[in-house]
Amino acid sequence: MIKLYGVPRSRSLRVSWTLEELGLDWQYQYINFAKGDSRSPDFLAVNPCGKVPALVDGDLVLTESAAIILFLAEKYGDRKLLPAPASDASALHHKWVSFIICELEQPLWTIGKHKFALPEEIRQQSMFAVAKWEFDKAAELAENWLPESDFLLGDELSVADILLAHTLLWATRFEQDIPPKLAAYRDRVTARPAMSRALEKEMAGAE
Repeated sequence: MIKLYGVPRSRSLRVSWTLEELGLDWQYQYINFAKGDSRSPDFLAVNPCGKVPALVDGDLVLTESAAIILFLAEKYGDRKLLPAPASDASALHHKWVSFIICELEQPLWTIGKHKFALPEEIRQQSMFAVAKWEFDKAAELAENWLPESDFLLGDELSVADILLAHTLLWATRFEQDIPPKLAAYRDRVTARPAMSRALEKEMAGAE
């Protein structure tokens, strides 16, 4: 049985969404940061960084959300969620994954760190303006790159779509301006039943 450690609506939602898209059996373990779960010896044995998500699949323990969902798609996807290896579509997919993680998400995590993640004494209000400038620049690029198709690579959902749609949800919660094509894309992709099931399971696990 696959086990996912997470927090509702965090990066773990990318993983739970992927698990639901692939129709896999999995367990959810809520990590309550307020109660110190992330610093417990049991969880630190899974992820010494004390962060979520973390996935246990048999003897494999894996962290980092993009790595986890790429692994799941490769192992269990049976040609779902990933383009054919070494194809032009695969090259484009690599580009989107790298851009989302390195450029679009990075300023959002800057906001998160200076809102709640860093110790209060080193948080800097000035970082919010910097992060907004960086996010707006990356969002404009993504808006221009977005194809007219339903998904980034055509008519089929990919790992990159899960990453992008989730990142846009995060941006929305942080009250960032989302360009119109990206906003419509976000609403369309996150309306998928697998996304709803994943969020419901995460929320139920946190009760």
